[in-house]
Amino acid sequence: MADFVGALDQGTTSTRFMVFDHGGNEVARHQLEHEQILPRAGWVEHNPTEIWERTRAVIQTTLNKAHLGHGDLAALGITNQRETTVVWNRRTGRPYHNAIVWQDTRTDRIAAALERDGRGDTIRHRAGLPPATYFAGGKVQWILENVAGVREAAEAGEAVFGTIDSWVLWNLTGGTDGGVHVTDPTNASRTMLMDLETLDWDEELLSFFTIPHAMLPTIKPSSAPDPYGVTRPDVLGGEVVLTGILGDQQAATVGQVCFAPGEAKNTYGTGNFLLLNTGEELVRSRAGMLTTVCYQFGQDRPVYALEGSIAVTGSAVQWLRDQLGIISGAAQSEALARQVDDNGGVYFVPAFSGLFAPYWRSDARGAIVGLSRYNTNAHLARATLEAICYQSRDVVEAMAKDSGVHLEVLKVDGGVTANELCMQLQADILGVPVSRPVVAETTALGAAYAAGLATGFWTGTEELRANWNQDKRWQPTWTDDQRQHGYAGWKKAVERTYGWVDVE
Repeated sequence: MADFVGALDQGTTSTRFMVFDHGGNEVARHQLEHEQILPRAGWVEHNPTEIWERTRAVIQTTLNKAHLGHGDLAALGITNQRETTVVWNRRTGRPYHNAIVWQDTRTDRIAAALERDGRGDTIRHRAGLPPATYFAGGKVQWILENVAGVREAAEAGEAVFGTIDSWVLWNLTGGTDGGVHVTDPTNASRTMLMDLETLDWDEELLSFFTIPHAMLPTIKPSSAPDPYGVTRPDVLGGEVVLTGILGDQQAATVGQVCFAPGEAKNTYGTGNFLLLNTGEELVRSRAGMLTTVCYQFGQDRPVYALEGSIAVTGSAVQWLRDQLGIISGAAQSEALARQVDDNGGVYFVPAFSGLFAPYWRSDARGAIVGLSRYNTNAHLARATLEAICYQSRDVVEAMAKDSGVHLEVLKVDGGVTANELCMQLQADILGVPVSRPVVAETTALGAAYAAGLATGFWTGTEELRANWNQDKRWQPTWTDDQRQHGYAGWKKAVERTYGWVDVE
């Protein structure tokens, strides 16, 4: 039997390939960034062809570095930025338009119209999502309405849609030469088009966006004993079965072994995403959370989750680096923020794409408030780290209202967890311990777990639990008064961002 499982992690800013052994330990990896295309304010795009080229490159480089071949891999899993939308021609393989990224706000009029005429309530009940620019359905509608020839091609069965998992898997399995067009319930549940109970595309929801059913991929389990397909030989040098697909935040939940109802994780990446496992119970949020599929393993019943999605966290640190130039690298944000003992009264609400959970305010825009001449770039750096943590507290409080579950510990993962000051601030602002695992790249690990469970490489979830080990734990140090005072200032700052842009 092969000794390893591979995982492709196609994220918002980069693509990486990782290889894991039976103990869930990283064996090898390679990672490449791709271009962030910003045609106008609020628009964010990626080049799907560049993403596919990066995919091939990271797989081949990783295997070469580790002196591994296709025969060393028991299976391959895929995890991906979820709502980012690609429409391509199944005959030529060419995308009709750049991928429209989950952060993109061009569909605000589509979302507002759904909300205005009551269709939003149907979407909430059936798909578990509010009408928002975040999700894929509106992005597909925009492409159908604004890119010449796409609607005709879709109605002729030539133009097809997928989130990035579907685009990459279609190319991996042959592209125009027999590529497989599939997705899984975790990605499908981010479109506003899937019924959460049936795990199938819903004709009424499709009609809201005027999307032909023929455009859509087949929905298969997140861990598939019956493989989606096999890799084409020119990518890995031979065939490897593709047996796992999980959207990135669900993948991190699996990688953090949050398999029991009430267990939660928070991933700190471009944005923050906190998921709470609710088991086989479908909990409909009343507090601004999303109801989503957590995973479906084989023919088992789906496991659901409540999710709090925050658009801008790690990317706010990138903004300090790229747009303001006050740091030269993300790691420098910690050193700069440590130069001051507190935020000096400054709050930064990075609502660059509006506010996601629990507010869902597409009319909001970023704001820095509380400035005086006393403040320095160090205060802004600290306020940026605090913004990551305060937004997470907003979500934790909303989840407690929906589920009645009060966190005892928060499991964390993702790139920002390397910032130790930020993790200490998270413990202080939440008032609960924060725990980081030894394997911080739990998104890729979760995709590997889904793929390996399907082939018997791992026997079950208890074996995966045994792989999890804590690297570091942060305990709260703030007093209750500090915590309440800081959070009251944050809530006041959030209100200042409302109504900045007009949404029709």
